[in-house]
Amino acid sequence: MNCITASPLVFKNAQLVLENEVVHGCLAFQNGLIQHLDQGSSSVTHALDLEGDFLIPGLVEVHTDNFERHMMPRPKVRWDDAPAILAHDAEIAAAGITTVLDALGVGETDPDSVRGSEWDSVLSCLSDFVSRGALRADHFLHVRCELPAPNTLDLFSPFTGHPLVKMISLMDHTPGQRQWENLEHAWIYFSGKKGWTQKKFDERVAMAQIAQARYVQPHRAFFTTYCHEHQIALASHDDTTVAHVEQAFAEGAKVSEFPTTVVAAQAAKERNMLTIMGGPNVVRGGSHSGNVSATELANLGLVDILSSDYVPGSLLSAVVRLTETTHLSLPQAVALVTRNPAKSIGLHDRGMLEPNCRADFVQVRMMNLPNGRHQPIVRAVWRDGVRVV
Repeated sequence: MNCITASPLVFKNAQLVLENEVVHGCLAFQNGLIQHLDQGSSSVTHALDLEGDFLIPGLVEVHTDNFERHMMPRPKVRWDDAPAILAHDAEIAAAGITTVLDALGVGETDPDSVRGSEWDSVLSCLSDFVSRGALRADHFLHVRCELPAPNTLDLFSPFTGHPLVKMISLMDHTPGQRQWENLEHAWIYFSGKKGWTQKKFDERVAMAQIAQARYVQPHRAFFTTYCHEHQIALASHDDTTVAHVEQAFAEGAKVSEFPTTVVAAQAAKERNMLTIMGGPNVVRGGSHSGNVSATELANLGLVDILSSDYVPGSLLSAVVRLTETTHLSLPQAVALVTRNPAKSIGLHDRGMLEPNCRADFVQVRMMNLPNGRHQPIVRAVWRDGVRVV
């Protein structure tokens, strides 16, 4: 997608958010790569004046359910693949995300759900759009595997060997443990998000323990082996206890997604696992499931990556909120949504404003709010040196 130019393009009058500091200066890029950065002003007459706005690396999102939401905007309402992908891509880019792992769930006994349906046509459409350069963001895949579901392996089949798969996470949403330790919170979610009746919810809870006992271990063995053989990042999900983390680490997981307790996040840190927490958790001031606060973990130095999860626009808001409520500086908070997630999936060419890195940028202006907080506003986005927003 990169734009071939005869001479470098230049930003001037920008607050450049670097690895350890913010400097006022200019940045030049050419043919999709950053050429150089300088403090102070630029003498280039055609330089684009950012008017003192912040310039940060393009955001890197490793876990978002947003694509699924566009594919099924209402329970049992399945949208066509192409418009769903395009709408999701536009929303992602508008949030400043230039690299995204579309999180697609496999495994669900309800055939009317997104995660209980086949993915062949979706993958074909996404691959076609990627190959044509039709999308604003750089898209990859994060396959979320529901271990207790009997059809998980069958639904995973079209992902086998797929070149866009960068991460696989192991999930177990059995009510009564991990994320849904509190059954009341589980009922609120499944009734509201999936439209389950009380009868259906009660039936699922009764069936859950049986399915968990039968399928979890063989499915874990399959996916851990698959990730090892194909060199794909493996992530645990909703770790609650030290035992959960120990098991995932022993299986080769390098990432702990959304640990629900401080002790689980501490256990992940001790094993050099990267911890992902949700941007909505930060913005809301707590977990919608009643689990540990992401801000609390950030204050303890236990957050490595932020994910927008179910609200793409939460990433930048969460970055700013962390600078207001924790000890994190702006460069440290920005790293949670740029450099750190990029490295977690082996993409070392992006997430930083440094020479020879990809020309993925977000121009951000800060608005002062009446409550004393600040709201980041995305004014423009470039991916591979091409403006996409």
